[in-house]
Parts: sequence; structure tokens; C-alpha cells
Amino acid sequence: MISIERAKESDAGVIRDLALATWYPTYSPVLDKEQIDFMLAQSYSIAALQQGMRDGAEFYLFLEDGIAQGFMSLSIHSEKIRIDKLYLLPATQGRGFGAMLIDYAAEEAKKHDLLILELNVNRNNKAYQFYLKQGFEVVETVDIPYYQFVLNDYVMQKSLIS
Repeated sequence: MISIERAKESDAGVIRDLALATWYPTYSPVLDKEQIDFMLAQSYSIAALQQGMRDGAEFYLFLEDGIAQGFMSLSIHSEKIRIDKLYLLPATQGRGFGAMLIDYAAEEAKKHDLLILELNVNRNNKAYQFYLKQGFEVVETVDIPYYQFVLNDYVMQKSLIS
């Protein structure tokens, strides 16, 4: 059975473990280990995740038969919902779960009368092709300074207007 559930602060350890299991396979082809280690420590410590939740980030766990297989984080902005994070365990990719999470984000947007989903994706991340297939379009190419690193991203949006 598949479910998507709002994460609580007590789920921060589960999210951290999922991040550790997904980031290396996802980013090793495009980022060096030093940057991956830094970003995991910066954004995915239990304290950082719990602080993000207190600051308004909404985390969701993707569960298959009650076992967490991935997570997503959403933030609401004046005209759109941003998918700030979306990660699935490598063994679960290609099974339609990412599309389910995007559909869930779209439903959350509609609940708030918002008609745009937005996300950033590393320009060399294979997920870029997945997002194109999900109806996202590149609206901007950005190079974001992040401490001693630079994030080379596409900003992508999907219109929810039928």
C-alpha cells in the first residue's frame, strides 16, 4: 500500500537516513564528495531538518507498505508552491512514485488556490529529464553561491492551469 504522510519533527531521523541513502547515488556523477558531504551536513542534520519544519517547511514521507521510500519538502509562496526537496531511494525509482509526489504537490497547490509548481534541479542531474516528462519547463538558468560552492541549477515550473 502506498501513502504520503506529513512528516513530524520526530521523523527528522528518517528523512536524514533517506537523504544519506539518496544523495550519493544522485549527486556523485555531478558533484564532488566534499560538496555532497557539506550539503548533507548543512541541510540534513536532524537539527537542521527540525528547524526547517519549525520555520514552515512542510515535509512529506512517501511510504510503501509503511516503510519510508522517499520524501518531499514543500514551501508555499505568494503565487506558487515550491518543491524544495524530492528524493526517492534508488531502488524505487522508475516505478511512478516521483510522479505521485508531484501530483500530491499539485493537489496541495490547488488547496491554496495556487497554479504553479516550481523547483530547482542541478543542470547535470538525470532528474532534469524526469521533470520535463512531468510537464515542467525551464524558466531560468541560475548559478547560486552556496558557501564555498556554486549550485548550477535550472529553475523549472509547471503550470497547473488545465
